[in-house]
Amino acid sequence: MLAQEKDNLSVLFSDEVQGPFVTFILNTHVAHQDVEKDSLALKNFAKAAKIRFEKKYTDLTWASFQDKIDALLADASFWRNASKSVSIIISEKDIFIHRLNVPVDNQYYVDDRPYLLGIIKNNQFNYRYYLMTLNRDSMKLYLVENNQVKTVDLPADAPTDLVGTLGDELTGGSMNYSIQGGAGYNGSSKEGVAYHGVNTKDEEVKIDWTNYYQAIDNYLKDTFVNSDKLPIRLYALPENQTLFKKIAKNPFLTTDASIPLSPAQVSFQDIEKGAQKINQELEAIETASYNQLLDKKFADQLVDIVPASAEGKVSHFFISTSNFVNETTDMSTEEFDRRKVLNKVTDNVLRTGGKVFVLDQKASPDEKTLLAVLRY
Repeated sequence: MLAQEKDNLSVLFSDEVQGPFVTFILNTHVAHQDVEKDSLALKNFAKAAKIRFEKKYTDLTWASFQDKIDALLADASFWRNASKSVSIIISEKDIFIHRLNVPVDNQYYVDDRPYLLGIIKNNQFNYRYYLMTLNRDSMKLYLVENNQVKTVDLPADAPTDLVGTLGDELTGGSMNYSIQGGAGYNGSSKEGVAYHGVNTKDEEVKIDWTNYYQAIDNYLKDTFVNSDKLPIRLYALPENQTLFKKIAKNPFLTTDASIPLSPAQVSFQDIEKGAQKINQELEAIETASYNQLLDKKFADQLVDIVPASAEGKVSHFFISTSNFVNETTDMSTEEFDRRKVLNKVTDNVLRTGGKVFVLDQKASPDEKTLLAVLRY
């Protein structure tokens, strides 16, 4: 997310963590034969990194780095994680593991600073929020984080169903309320709800509907512990969303993106697809806002961006993934990698309170390959 890169990586900037650093970026798998290939890739990268390390840091020893690598290679559980890729950052005393949900180019780096671009790209659109599925007679809550969806276990007194919440307060004392299994919104009753009895009137049903939503809002506002102040977004029919938004006084209810469908009969996989759709909407909203930064002074050539970042002039730094190509120079026998230059600028920008974005070209402001928005 926009302002989270420095927070997520702050430990790597602390005085307690000293370089040099060896960084490995690897795609990961779970199938046995692929896991063996992943560990072999790390082993081969480690051999190459050792050569580069000893060439660059002649007064330091590689042994402590190799010990940490060997420990990872021997840890079977490390290699059986369902993430798409992993960033491994090793210093003489520490090791930092960042599980990533984006595919990467397998690579390694040896430098005075850790390689951060893969982590930043992973964190770029990592939206955290609660997704509430809302019917007229029930609700559930899910936590969406790092593109993963988890069911939130609510206590017994939470307003998860209308009858349990309103009880004797249901309008019409002789109303007989029941849930029709499998009926669903498109069946004979809306979202599986049926009302029977002498007082069954549309107005009374609407009163119960309103009272139930009021109870949900009160619970989320006054009882539910949302210590991280995460947004709450809706998965509900448009008319249900309209009523709930009219009633709600919860400051964390957010209406920028939602799923306008009935969740009455959906599977957990449908909820995951809904969260994915919301994430895509949020990403589109966020990337569209970047173009507004073009009204400010900016630089789009690396030769200008590098010194500006060193002087603390850069407030926003956008890197298109089209930049990630390996190059060598004819002027020197030393290996030159453009990514290291971009990583150095990233380090400068983050250290001076700026924000860094790693985007596909089409999502970059004005589709530029590089853009540094300047403070002055």
